[in-house]
Amino acid sequence: MTFQPRMQNRIEGFSVVGDLSRRHWNGIVADVWNVECAPHAGGYYVGRDPRLFVLLDKRGPGSSRMRLSSGGKETVADWGLQPIAYIPADFELWAELADHRFMRHLDLHFDVETIRRRLADDLDAERLATPQLFFSDNRLLSLAHLIAAECCNPLPLHDLYGDGLSLALLIDVMKLAKVQGRKRSKLAGWQLRRATDFIEENCLRNIRLEELAGLVGLSQSHFSHAFKASTGMAPHQWQVNARLRRAKNLIRRGNLSLIDIAVETGFADQAHFTRVFRKNFGTTPANWRKSNGA
Repeated sequence: MTFQPRMQNRIEGFSVVGDLSRRHWNGIVADVWNVECAPHAGGYYVGRDPRLFVLLDKRGPGSSRMRLSSGGKETVADWGLQPIAYIPADFELWAELADHRFMRHLDLHFDVETIRRRLADDLDAERLATPQLFFSDNRLLSLAHLIAAECCNPLPLHDLYGDGLSLALLIDVMKLAKVQGRKRSKLAGWQLRRATDFIEENCLRNIRLEELAGLVGLSQSHFSHAFKASTGMAPHQWQVNARLRRAKNLIRRGNLSLIDIAVETGFADQAHFTRVFRKNFGTTPANWRKSNGA
């Protein structure tokens, strides 16, 4: 079955010019968009699959503002100078654009399980879960322009061409190096308690990996591997679980609607809350509420 990207968005001030150019490869979907922008445009996006955004062309002098939750810290930059962004699965992305008259961009969506199988499970889960906003790399930009040209090619080349370019881009942008076979050391007891207590206390906001690593005096790479060796999961998943535990407690009380619970536990809206809940527990919050007598 062909992989289809799963997403939702609420955007204003954008008008698509011409037809969408889309190509499907093995676990990868590449889209090229030509968009005219109002003087002030923006909105909200969340996808259930990771997404790589590469700005190919921009007309207009304005800057862009982005944040990873509705009330999160803003990052301000010029897409023209830093045209690449990586957004992990289930991360909220809010954007505000001023004076962007026209944008042409490549969106690369991919299915993690398919890519994991193709790379013989040599994926770093923490890198997959770490967002990267506003950066530039000439090699990545060259690959992105080649992929976009193939998406728009009326006589496309063999599928292995676009597929190979896209896979190379994903490997490079996230540095998906081989995970070494040696056994990873675990966090000391005090380090694990400090990290998990911090996540529990701050789970309703976006927690940066560098914050957690700094708490216990380790590099980000060392911390992420040691945390997973200690708990069996990445720090981001631990945070998601903390939010979901709070949500379950609120559901049991029975005095809040699911919309209110979604807001109280840091999710963008009820739809986002439902997707994450179902992904982790195999049922919706509404059905869980019924089965638990709340």
